[in-house]
Amino acid sequence: MQNRIVQIDKTGIDALKVGTTSIPQPAAHEVVVNIKAVSLNFLDLMIVKGDFPTGLPFPYTPGCDGAGIVTAVGEAVSDWKTGDRVALTYVQNFLAGEGIALKDAVRIGWQTQGVLADYVTVPDYGLVKLPDSLSFEEAATMPVAGVTAWQGLINIANIQPGQTVLVQGTGGVSMFALQIALQAGARVIATTSSDAKAARLKTLGADAVINYKTHPDWQEEVLRLTGGIGADVTLDVGGKDTIRQSLQAVKVNGWVCTAGALTGSEITLDVYGDMNLNFKRLAGLAVGSRESFRDLLKAGIKPVIDKVYPIAEVQAAFRELESGGHFGKLVITL
Repeated sequence: MQNRIVQIDKTGIDALKVGTTSIPQPAAHEVVVNIKAVSLNFLDLMIVKGDFPTGLPFPYTPGCDGAGIVTAVGEAVSDWKTGDRVALTYVQNFLAGEGIALKDAVRIGWQTQGVLADYVTVPDYGLVKLPDSLSFEEAATMPVAGVTAWQGLINIANIQPGQTVLVQGTGGVSMFALQIALQAGARVIATTSSDAKAARLKTLGADAVINYKTHPDWQEEVLRLTGGIGADVTLDVGGKDTIRQSLQAVKVNGWVCTAGALTGSEITLDVYGDMNLNFKRLAGLAVGSRESFRDLLKAGIKPVIDKVYPIAEVQAAFRELESGGHFGKLVITL
């Protein structure tokens, strides 16, 4: 039996190829997982295109998010057995607590090779057990996007019933944020680029939706919808082109949690006008811990999946991600 694996030997979506290698064997404290589904993140696209250097050599295997079945365990492993349904944690050694420094973190697909393969090995602490209520496709969407939204809204902003949460766009983090906020009893205002997506957001429970194409100063609409007060918290996924509007859209003592950088990572702020004199709080976060992942699973959130691709169509999946037209997560099955 061979191990199907997606690799690139140079940058670019066209370089993504499906090949084969031998099935890995576990070291003493490792677990082998038969990956059943992988979801795609913007980071995966950036790495494949060469826009986010990892320092890892070619051939490189992408994929930060994976879920599957344990097929082998190392001789020193006691927490797992063959047949266990699991998802991999993204920051492998972030087990609990408030955060972990970049220099100390081990992130799948960044500090290690990714998981777009039939079989991968991970440390025995880098997994969570899945409930039977989640499919592998659903579970694979959660390690990065789901845990990021949970970290920002629950662990940092501590959202409460009756508060207002602003979610931006219809990518994976924002869809999880919408669902987590609604479950917590918050009011949700969403932004999107089209009326068709706006209708879907309302179907999912958004209380109000702003089309940022027709309302480029969307922060003014947020203020109007909140009686001039602003939202309690937003997860900013844009970065360079949206961060100032996000700060203007939240209330006094409101939170802006930086959960992405789709438009660039270098930002310019007026510290006094954008933050200090209006008592705005800006929080950086980079996903969350294994403990937070377990809490998210207990919450029973059902992920929003746009499309599922077979592994043979990996290039098409990445091109769809690049287009930005998806609503929720894109998943590859193996």
